[in-house]
Amino acid sequence: MHVPVLLHEMLEAIRPGSGGMYLDGTLGAGGYAEAILQASEPDGRLVGLDLDPFAVERARERLQRYGDRFRAVHGGFHQARSILGSLGITALDGAVIDLGLSSDQLEDAERGFSFQRSGPLDMRFDPTTGEPLFEQLLNISTKKLEEILATYGEERYCKKLARGIVNALAQGKLKNTHDLAELVTRIYGKRREKIHPATRTFQALRIAANRELENLETALWDVPLLLKKGGRFCVISYHSLEDRAVKLSFREKIKDMQRWSTITLRPVRPGNDEIRANPRARSARMRVLVALQDQTVQASSGAALRGDQ
Repeated sequence: MHVPVLLHEMLEAIRPGSGGMYLDGTLGAGGYAEAILQASEPDGRLVGLDLDPFAVERARERLQRYGDRFRAVHGGFHQARSILGSLGITALDGAVIDLGLSSDQLEDAERGFSFQRSGPLDMRFDPTTGEPLFEQLLNISTKKLEEILATYGEERYCKKLARGIVNALAQGKLKNTHDLAELVTRIYGKRREKIHPATRTFQALRIAANRELENLETALWDVPLLLKKGGRFCVISYHSLEDRAVKLSFREKIKDMQRWSTITLRPVRPGNDEIRANPRARSARMRVLVALQDQTVQASSGAALRGDQ
């Protein structure tokens, strides 16, 4: 079975123990959750969240032997505070979110995440709600699409690509992931790239379709407020936009030296052995925030500041 990225480093950061309460905000295949449950035997507990209902069911089946020590919930990490509250959980000893796509999502052509497989232009983490990417694109302006490609894909050919995508949609020539990848490749022409020409476009459209950075911002505010004294929040990111958001959020928090600290002044990266075994791990970066005080007493005031009450 596939070993999750930076698994050993994540466990060292979270330090699961018996009696602890933990959150895995991105269940995926359940690898992190299983490792935390094993490390917190005999009575550590974990709640796992995922926007992908198929991932929730797979993890629930994989981890059913842990009984009531494990709870899987269909929902995103940006909803962690309300979901945990509904379960009567007000404090955590540790939390982890992994912002990468799972192998199951990439390999399922019907989900539309990969340009290496022809499938519908969907890209939703939660296919039970919202509009597929194709429908979102039908209602988007060239200017807005250009902004998405520039901001979320850091795509230097954003204007040309945006015009090409909108024109192809209008002509009925953009119906699936293969069409989109081919279109981007044609626009790039013979320019040499270290990565596939469609990589940044697919990334940008996926981020926009799922409101990924907005949801991450919410989680970076809310999850730390659930930590007990000594609790740790571990975030694994895979591209510069995510890592920048995590870095800036943690940097701002540790200015309050009475409440917060970090054990990762620089992000933790996979070693060469892990990259050889799993090339997709090469871009992973892990940052860890530590609560120096019990943050649960601050949660209500934090919610008030954000206008949640």
